[in-house]
Amino acid sequence: MIEGFIEEYAKLIVSHPEDISSVVNETNELYEITLYANGDDLGKLIGKGGQMISAIKNIISGCKAKNGKNYKINVTEKS
Repeated sequence: MIEGFIEEYAKLIVSHPEDISSVVNETNELYEITLYANGDDLGKLIGKGGQMISAIKNIISGCKAKNGKNYKINVTEKS
């Protein structure tokens, strides 16, 4: 659910939405979401001073409060 939201939200921000994909690694206490994007779009996803990625993390923190799982987001260039 969260990974789908992040992926769709990222597609709205970037110039190359077709290059957005995500992979989720789940453990007992952690969801690690790796978001892959075109190299030209990494700056847009991270934002000035990390503001955009921080905003995404703030939204996800509400889900953490609901289900008790921790979330970690990584933004990586798609190869």
